[in-house]
Amino acid sequence: MSVYLNQNTIMKKKFAFILSSLCIVALLSSCAVPPVDFMVQDIGMVSSRKNVELKSLTVGYASQTQQKKVESNHNIVPVWKEGLQDAINRSLIFRDDTKTKVNLSVRITQFDVPAAGISMTTKVSAIYEIVDRSNGNLLFAQEISTEGVVPFGYSAYGMTRAVESINRSVRNNIADFIGLLEKSDLRKPVF
Repeated sequence: MSVYLNQNTIMKKKFAFILSSLCIVALLSSCAVPPVDFMVQDIGMVSSRKNVELKSLTVGYASQTQQKKVESNHNIVPVWKEGLQDAINRSLIFRDDTKTKVNLSVRITQFDVPAAGISMTTKVSAIYEIVDRSNGNLLFAQEISTEGVVPFGYSAYGMTRAVESINRSVRNNIADFIGLLEKSDLRKPVF
């Protein structure tokens, strides 16, 4: 009789272990981490296009002396550049075949990601500069700072909230740049 109880107890423990393992796997698989994606969703053609042609776009990190807290690596730069290029293309903010040709340089000065928390907040800043290629005049210069906030209700999985807060902060930064640029006059130098 005791052998039967031991086997029955062992079977129950194995069943409980398998069931709990399946529950953990199901829970983890439902908490998929979103990809890093900086494509701004709600952007359309601007009402005030600029009479300049964009010839070059670069994105990188500012020098150490200009940086605040930067917690990222080389993988962020191409994704930021791709998101910015897409926003520029869809907004049609620059014209083609115009007399004035410009370069756009973006230097990331802050990339402060959340370590932990209920509500995840990422802070980013970048210096955007537009330079006239014919004479070197600085036509636009602005450091843009934004945040991306993701509340606990978005996902119980912290990594999912953290990545989404990164996505939102950079998307907000790009959208703010397009908004500021639309209101700017690029016909004269900044200084």
